[in-house]
Amino acid sequence: MTSTATGQNTTSQTSAGLGITGLGITGLETVYDALAAAIDQAGPARSELMLVKLALLNAQALGDAALFQQQLQAALQDL
Repeated sequence: MTSTATGQNTTSQTSAGLGITGLGITGLETVYDALAAAIDQAGPARSELMLVKLALLNAQALGDAALFQQQLQAALQDL
């Protein structure tokens, strides 16, 4: 597997067994760091609102409500 400059892998991986291609470890680390920084920037009073907005923006970009529901259920597992 080879990583690109953006942290994406040139080979496909599936995300949470949902049959969609995903980021490799480097890409996930980059996304995690950006998300953590955004949560800190939003602050405790606004972080939940920011996360809801992010989820809705990503659902729109995904373009598949059923797949979003599957991802939501996967995110709720093992909290």
